[in-house]
Order: sequence, then C-alpha cells, then structure tokens
Amino acid sequence: MSQMKPVLEMQDLSVTLPSGLDRTHAVEDVSLTIRRGEILCVVGESGSGKSVTASVVMGLLPRNSLNVAKGTVMLEGEDITSAPEQRMDQLRGNRMAMIFQEPLTALNPVMALGRQIAEVLVLHKPGLGKAAIRSRVLELMADVHLPAPEEMYHRYPHQISGGQRQRVMIAMALAMEPALIIADEPTTALDVTTQAQILKLFRELLTKHDSAVMLITHDFGVVAEIADQVLVMRRGKLVESGTAQDVLQSPRHDYTKELIAAVPRLRYLPQLAEREPVLKAENVSLTYRQSSWLGKTTEVHAVQDVSFTLAPGETLGIVGESGSGKSTLARMVVGFEKPDRGRILFEGQDMPGLTPARLRQMRHRIQMIFQDPYSSLNPRRRVGQSMIEGPVRMGKSNAEAHRCACELLELVGLQPSAVDRFPHEFSGGQRQRICIARALALEPDVIVADEAVSALDVTVQAQVLDLFEKLRTELGFAMLFITHDLRVASNICNRVAVMSKGRIVEQGELKRVFENPENEYTRKLLAAMPGVSEM
Repeated sequence: MSQMKPVLEMQDLSVTLPSGLDRTHAVEDVSLTIRRGEILCVVGESGSGKSVTASVVMGLLPRNSLNVAKGTVMLEGEDITSAPEQRMDQLRGNRMAMIFQEPLTALNPVMALGRQIAEVLVLHKPGLGKAAIRSRVLELMADVHLPAPEEMYHRYPHQISGGQRQRVMIAMALAMEPALIIADEPTTALDVTTQAQILKLFRELLTKHDSAVMLITHDFGVVAEIADQVLVMRRGKLVESGTAQDVLQSPRHDYTKELIAAVPRLRYLPQLAEREPVLKAENVSLTYRQSSWLGKTTEVHAVQDVSFTLAPGETLGIVGESGSGKSTLARMVVGFEKPDRGRILFEGQDMPGLTPARLRQMRHRIQMIFQDPYSSLNPRRRVGQSMIEGPVRMGKSNAEAHRCACELLELVGLQPSAVDRFPHEFSGGQRQRICIARALALEPDVIVADEAVSALDVTVQAQVLDLFEKLRTELGFAMLFITHDLRVASNICNRVAVMSKGRIVEQGELKRVFENPENEYTRKLLAAMPGVSEM
C-alpha cells in the first residue's frame, strides 16, 4: 500500500479565521496523505479544524470568512488548492464525494430517493440513458444493502430510518466511483447496531470500489474499529499521526491520551437497595394511527405493555435502537403523550388520570433534558430569562429565581455571569450544562434525560456524565436515562431496561444484563459496541 500513488496529498495547509476570534487560524500547517484502499481517521473535538480541512478539499469553504493562506492540496496528482469553480464542479461527485453527518438535512425532502441518487449520474454522465441510470441506481442501493431497492427507489427521506438515509448518502457518493470519499461524522447520531453496519460497509465498499476514505470523527471507539491511519487535530493543529495501532496503543501527545481516556468503557455501578419507587409504569401501551387519503389506516405500536420502577436517587437506563419506543416512553412519563392503556404512577398517583390543574401543579417535579440543547433553548432569550421562567410560574419572586439560577450555573461548572448571555455564545457542552441547570431550577424529583449526551464530543460527554452523577448524589433526584450507547449507560446507570419494537425485552442489574444477557437482542447490542475490545 505504501508504494501506491496517493489519492490525496496535503502539504502545510493553513486556513485563516476572521479577525477578533480566539485564534488566527482554523487550520495551521496540516499535512496528510491517503492512498487507495486506506481509511484515514481525522480525530478531534469540535473546533479542532477537522471539518474545515475537509471543506478545503471539497472546495466548500465560505469565501468571505475563511481563506487558504498557504499550502497545497493534490487530488490524484492535480493541485486543486486554487482550482476554478468550474473544475471543482467537475471533480465533486466525480473524483471526490462527501457524506455529511446529518443525512435528513442533506437529502431533498420532496424528491424520491432513486431520483436523488440518479442526479449524480445525470450530471456527470449526460449521455447515459434512463434505463441505464435506473439500473445503476438499483445496483448502488444493493451495494449499500438497502432492502428492496425497487421499492426504496420511490420512497422519500422521511419514510426510511436514519441508518437507511445514511446508506442512501453513501450510495450517492459511490455513484461515479470516486477516488476519494470524505465522511464527516457519519455515525455520530446512529444506534450502535446501525453504526457497526455502516462502519463494516465502509470497509467492504473500500475493497470493491478501490477508493480512499477520509473519515472525520471525535470517537476513538470508531477509530479502533475501522482506521488504517490516524491524524489527531487540536485547535487547528496536527498534534499526532501514525497507524491506528501505534496511536491507540502508544499515544504520544497528552491530548491524544485524553481523547482515548474519554471513550466510555464498560463499568458497573452498584444496584441500590430496594426502596418504595418514586415512579412506576404498569403495562403502559401507546399506538399511533395514521389514515391515508385513500382511507387506509396504519397502526404503529410504539410502546407495548411496558413496566418498570424507579427508586429515589436511582438512575434507570432505557437502551435500544431508533424506533424501539424509548423516546415515546419518555414523552409519556413527562406527560407529553397519554398512554392508551396502563398507568404511570408518580408517588402513587396516576399521572395521566390527573385533572389538568393538578397535573400543572405536579409537572415541575418531573423535568426533561433533550438531546439537542440548542433547539431546546430560545435563541432570542438570555440564559437567565429561560432559567427563571419556570420557578417564577411556580411562585418564586424574580429576585429569588435569579439568585437560584446563578447558584445552579455555578453548580454545573459555569460562571454566574452566563445568565446575561445568549445560547449561541456557548459551546454545545456548555449549552447542555445550561439545560441541566434549567431542569434543576424546578427542584424535580425525577429527571428524564433523552439522549442528552449523544451529540457531544467524547471529552465533553465524559464531563457531563460526571456532572450528572455528582448532581444526583448531591441533590438526590432519580433519573430515567435514555440512550442508544450501552457504553454510556454503563457509566451512569444502576439498572438497565432494553427496549425493542416497543417492548422491554430484558431488564435488571447492569452487570448481570451486560455480562449474562438472556435476550438475543441484548446480545446483538452488546456485540455492536465500537472499539471496546481493541482499546
């Protein structure tokens, strides 16, 4: 492999940032080489310069804010550093392609999937007939293991799962068999089983299509699973590079060691002594019904006969793939959805059966923390305004609520002055800390955390998990912790319940479920965890 001509060669690349920011360069003196049949993982936290590096290669830098100051980028021996836009249009999709992190925003919501993949062929092979294009699209769909390609051809993005949408993006990238594929965090939001399938697919396609892959990630678990070469970036600079084995087994830079140490590993918290539960679900079920314009009704059994208990001070993990019913269950617990059957008891009272007035009085005692802190904070309101709204409605004075908000921000590791700033002025991890403080402002007995750390960098994720554990110990609230990552669940939960197709298929003490799973689905989830055995 080392004798092959590089597909991509970058030398001393530097990209300047606008003046007035905390550093002068988004990328500074970065060099890298990728050959055919090779996967290079570029690793680092948000702001490290990973995506900017990829954008330079694809010619997608925002022209008025980021500029290449020096360096060269060679694609198959051609210098594309300052290539004209017409030439870049010829290369994009043809000799290089990019797979973005969120396929739902990258795909056209009003165009059938088959037509979207076909667009690449129409653009770069104008002489290809309709029948040949359709045949090639179906072949690509089969290559990425999309089920029933003929049927999938006519579906729309919202009609398929997240993992299937990512496979469509990969099919689009492969359409012209490019020499280079850049994948920007392609598995971050995916379930462990879907993530394992996508990573396996990259390796499989690499052999079949003889391409090179530049995979951007913040998770060394993914690196351990798939990388040939690794490049570690921090604040725009290259701090370490080498083979995956060398970097994983013998990291030299402290930052690399910090990233590897932050990857959640399996550990087991003790199961707490039995106590009277603060929250209890008894045979809870919810079915969604949708009628088509032809009058046909379809039913989705989102949650079926789910039962669990949650004791004061305990964290119960709810794990499973997308579509397993985890988030629907969370919405029922906090009162956003009402079950068709069964009961949800809070301190012995049936929550769905309460009058609206009584429910409003009790709602503050069960609070929810969502996956995306940016979309759950009002961008036009200062942090302090968002934090005091709930307590003021519950009877606290503005002054008292403001004082408590400042204390809570300190408790979650932020400065009290944060109350006067807007959400966009914080990093993703800081915004999630604000959401935790906002939930705590109402002094809840139960917190429902729905994928609250899945979108965070591994180091920030580790900090937030430690914060949850510290706050739970100090304040004594119980927590329903929903996640698709079993590694994360093992670091914060006392017990775990595994959901599949709306049902809890297994639950119990964490150590027992993880080391001696009784259900085949649980065994599949555990086997799909990335990188655990390699690190």
